Amino acid sequence: MNLLKTLASISSMTMLSRVTGLVRDMLFAKLIGATAFADAYYIAFRIPNLLRRIFAEGAFSQAFVPILAEYKSQQKQDVTKSLVNSVATLLAWSLLITSLIGIIGAPLFVYALASGFVENPEKFNATVTMTRIMFPYIGLISLVALAGGILNTWHKFNIPAFSPVLLNISFITCALLLAPYLTQPVYAFAIAVLIGGILQLAIQVPALVKIGMLPTISLRPISALTDPAVKQVLKNMGPAIFAVSASQFSILINSNIASHLITGSVSWLNYADRLMEFPTALLGVALGTVLLPSLSRAHSINDHEEYSSLLDWGLRLTFLLALPAAVGLATLSVPITAVLFHYGKFNDSALMQTSYALVAYGVGLIGLILVKILAPGFYAKQNIKTPVKIAVGVLIATQIMNLIFVPELAHVGLALSVGLGACINAVFLFASLKRHGIYTPKLGWMLFFTKQSVALLLMAGVAFYLNTQFDWIALQSHPYLRALDLAGVLLACIVTYFVSLLAMGFRLADFKRVSRYDSSFINKENSAQP
Repeated sequence: MNLLKTLASISSMTMLSRVTGLVRDMLFAKLIGATAFADAYYIAFRIPNLLRRIFAEGAFSQAFVPILAEYKSQQKQDVTKSLVNSVATLLAWSLLITSLIGIIGAPLFVYALASGFVENPEKFNATVTMTRIMFPYIGLISLVALAGGILNTWHKFNIPAFSPVLLNISFITCALLLAPYLTQPVYAFAIAVLIGGILQLAIQVPALVKIGMLPTISLRPISALTDPAVKQVLKNMGPAIFAVSASQFSILINSNIASHLITGSVSWLNYADRLMEFPTALLGVALGTVLLPSLSRAHSINDHEEYSSLLDWGLRLTFLLALPAAVGLATLSVPITAVLFHYGKFNDSALMQTSYALVAYGVGLIGLILVKILAPGFYAKQNIKTPVKIAVGVLIATQIMNLIFVPELAHVGLALSVGLGACINAVFLFASLKRHGIYTPKLGWMLFFTKQSVALLLMAGVAFYLNTQFDWIALQSHPYLRALDLAGVLLACIVTYFVSLLAMGFRLADFKRVSRYDSSFINKENSAQP
């Protein structure tokens, strides 16, 4: 399997998802802005999203995919299918119970995440209502994560990568067709979440049928616990939940702190975070998706050289593409925010406050992406304890930084703490991989960084100069011209960076990577199993 080609395929699907996501965010900014109802929506959506990351998509995938990959390479099809059925049964029933608890206990969840909203009853009640509407999303999207983990293990990356587009289409459709008929348009976006979850799950079904892995959910969930592999998944999920919970608990604390700041703080942070997700998903999530099954496969046959080589490839590609993205976000935060959100109810103040948060988040962009590359290096070996210890340390460090930064920088201090915390996380994960002998860097890193630094300095110079040539706020009355100006600036920065690299000897062929375990090899080996 050509990993660079697969990465490009996943990234193209992710790009489509992020582009439609930006359209949805532009509509949200225009219709809702950074108001009290916007804050309420973001908190309401964060609650099921936070639980999804803790109990399902994060911890579950990290525990399930390595074991599934091991079964796929070493067991017969029917044995692997039995594992999938048992895991799906346990997950489905757990999610049903969780969703019911969430709908009933929504006020408690809202208070835990945004106690500052109690001072504004209308804001608090709107958050509770939207939480109840969106809470079933945790069940739908967690089953989507299960389906995605299965399809990725079978090297069917496109459908899982494309499915978020359906959520965004649901948002856009509801914003255009439903919101105008509601007294409070923000509720259209809450309804869109539920519809989007249904669509995301539905699109996975034909692909699962095609590979013969559509789960059968039993009415007897307790019987699923008798499967030894399920017990192993649950055993691995314990520390994995703790690891993911540490970072999500930090988000919970930060959300609560933001709820006590001035109205709009929650929204400013979320708009900035959405912009950060663009490069994070295009590179970090896509690379992590490609690497985890390949790393799990290399581990299952004790190929340490291939394991380390895969990590080295992922890290080089990350630095090559993530660092210029970080420089771009830092130097062009105002024009990027203006072009995307500065319309309707999203006023000049919201523009500047969001851009400040974006710069602070940008400090940690490389850390956020590196974590998604380095963590699979442990998960593929079913080593969850090391990331757990590091995550707990990062949680403590992040909150100490909040105590230092927030009194002076308000919501910007929260963003800066998250960014720096991600960098600390990445540094310790990297050091642990080296110390455990899991990763040995190949030669040439010093020359790689030297050349890249030159290209980044040239790019930053171009960005700073061109940024000062336009009044991005005044150009609000000429939105198409403003977008065209930003496109020209971005193009100049991209050309400067990559032409500089080419001049210093960088070539695309240097980053091509072919896995030793392509699908034909795996299928052939599976057919040879007794």
